[in-house]
Amino acid sequence: MIHYIEQIFRNLGTWGLPVIMLIVGIIEFAYGLYDNHWSKNERILDIVCFIAPKLIIRPMIAYFGLKFLPVLLPGAKDAFSWVPFWWAFLIIAVADDLTQYWYHRLHHQVPWLWRFHRTHHSAPYMGMAMASRQNVIYTIFFSQIYLTTALTYLGLGYAALFVTGIKSLITTAAHSSIKWDKPFYTIKWLKPIGWVMERLISTPATHHAHHADTDGDGVGHYKGNFGNMFFIWDLIFKTGIITRKYPSSYGIKHYGQEEWYAQFAWPLFKSKVEGSELSKNGPEVGDEIPVEHRRNETDEPLVAVPA
Repeated sequence: MIHYIEQIFRNLGTWGLPVIMLIVGIIEFAYGLYDNHWSKNERILDIVCFIAPKLIIRPMIAYFGLKFLPVLLPGAKDAFSWVPFWWAFLIIAVADDLTQYWYHRLHHQVPWLWRFHRTHHSAPYMGMAMASRQNVIYTIFFSQIYLTTALTYLGLGYAALFVTGIKSLITTAAHSSIKWDKPFYTIKWLKPIGWVMERLISTPATHHAHHADTDGDGVGHYKGNFGNMFFIWDLIFKTGIITRKYPSSYGIKHYGQEEWYAQFAWPLFKSKVEGSELSKNGPEVGDEIPVEHRRNETDEPLVAVPA
């Protein structure tokens, strides 16, 4: 058993991570952690968003990137191969995650950009599949793909792939519906570790708050907690809250089950759901959605875009 686990972690950059995600997904499904929210539309969207980046988008960008870089920078191949592994790991981890923090934050704060990121927040549940649930345009311009490709050409490929693997583990764990961080807040001897952990990396408690469907209950915080691998960016830029609690509900209150293809490929495909931000001539923010398109019946004001 230990041998198989070791092989999985040695191959995180290829088949290891999908195996881990499959195991976590089976556990989540077996314990009914998706409740009754995982409709056919949601399943197709989650599966397409999981497969397309890994089998099509990222390999294609990496392939053409490694063909283009020798033309653009002919003398730079392996130029930084002399950098020690752990220095390379640290530099790449900071550069990669800090750029993603701002990329992510801008998609929440700029109404026009929100529609490219909205897919990631539409699901009324949390689960490991949420880590890759993104609009294809958002994915194509995702900084990590290009950074990893460029660093591989410059001779830092091993460290870049190592960072990618570790980051994927952390982000998958933070999106999982399994509240694995809870013992660090309740067991006395683990509390000091939990205090450091929740300030350094994203955990279910801090990241689930970002996916909550409300921002006014003292737990949900979709207007912040933008960190992906590192939560520390939210502390530095004062966009984070730590409650050690988990939201009671997730997603977008007015979510109307927009078609999976519209969520995956807007604006190439439009939604037929009237009033959706993804529909033809739809609002940039969802504050004009009719009441009948809400997921639940409340008197709360409609708020679609964390601003």
